Amino acid sequence: MQEFAKSKGMEVIPLVQTFGHMEFVLKHRPLWSLREVARCVGTLNPHKEEAVKLVMEMLRQVVDLHPGLNTLHIGADEVYMLGEGEESKLWLASNERTVEQLFLSHITKVAKAIKQQWPYLTIIMWDDMMRGMSPDTLKDSGLVGLVQPMLWDYTPNLDLDKTVSLLEKYHSASMSDVWAASSFKGSTSVFTCVPSTQRHVDNHLQWLKVAASLSAGINLKGIALTGWQRYDHLSVLCELMPVGLPSLAACLQTLLHGQFSAEAQSKVLELLGVSSVEVEAIEWTSGVDSFPGRRLAGLIVELNSLLNSEDIRFFENGMYVRGWFSPYQRQRKMVTPLITMPIQDQASIYLAVLQQKVTTLREEMVQFYPESTVQEWIEEHVSPVMTPLQKITEDIGACVKEIVP
Repeated sequence: MQEFAKSKGMEVIPLVQTFGHMEFVLKHRPLWSLREVARCVGTLNPHKEEAVKLVMEMLRQVVDLHPGLNTLHIGADEVYMLGEGEESKLWLASNERTVEQLFLSHITKVAKAIKQQWPYLTIIMWDDMMRGMSPDTLKDSGLVGLVQPMLWDYTPNLDLDKTVSLLEKYHSASMSDVWAASSFKGSTSVFTCVPSTQRHVDNHLQWLKVAASLSAGINLKGIALTGWQRYDHLSVLCELMPVGLPSLAACLQTLLHGQFSAEAQSKVLELLGVSSVEVEAIEWTSGVDSFPGRRLAGLIVELNSLLNSEDIRFFENGMYVRGWFSPYQRQRKMVTPLITMPIQDQASIYLAVLQQKVTTLREEMVQFYPESTVQEWIEEHVSPVMTPLQKITEDIGACVKEIVP
């Protein structure tokens, strides 16, 4: 992967979480004691010596696996419940310290340890935990000069003035090298299946306005186009990569052209061999497989449309099901066969269509994803719709046996 990236002139920057969003580590029973509070799986207890050792060991493993590494991202976003642990409460009570100082002390400790071990590395970190801090608080922490903040905002209506003033604040705290972070998939809602290209393009257009509004002293190093796999380690899957590619291409072309112009759009259509930048509007039946996962993307869009069709999704809320096959009637097996048997037939038709599409989708998806991911995607998106339909057909069959000779 790294050799391929290098051959394309790309530099790999690994991200290792070092404070918040450590669910992937702290979910393991032997490490439960390193949580800030028991019920928050993601936040590390900054007071435990083993916690810093754990972080440094993870970093060492990742650095070792990236020969020629120049830059490292240490995460540090969304450190929930910080200051709520017993050790933190004692620390905060001493000398009237603040949660801001608690956050900064841990990150500064980690950043200094990284610089001591690998002095040549540039360190990037998410900025959200520092947004409410004053320039003096940041300066007093000792963090300035060790890290470069990366501001993230994924919304299509990103607040221009607020974002610019935030960047100006970091500059006044002597953090002049900064980064931005947008998104091309994920970030819309935790369970979104198919992305809206326009929504993500609008986010990039706002970031372009931010970049154009900055004072000369601020060095905006670049923008990271994030593509979310999940909101966190324990949440459901976001949109898969194949359905996200048209959005990624559109966002990249927007940045390259400085606007989402007709030229930018036509470039996307030409490069991906698609009929629209909006994945739901693409004519998937036409054209060759011009990008990896093109067929899978089409199958996902088609199945998602079917799963969200009112006829199927709200089948149980229809007049006939609610009027002649309610939970009360099911339980007592007192039904009208003349009406319930056609309900069963209709549900069976929907099930057959869905099953056929799921089988085709599964065959395609296993070429790109491990079986566990395929299973998760189907259970997340398909099962909640198919299971009630299957239950209706079975229950009607059982009821009809009680009343039809």
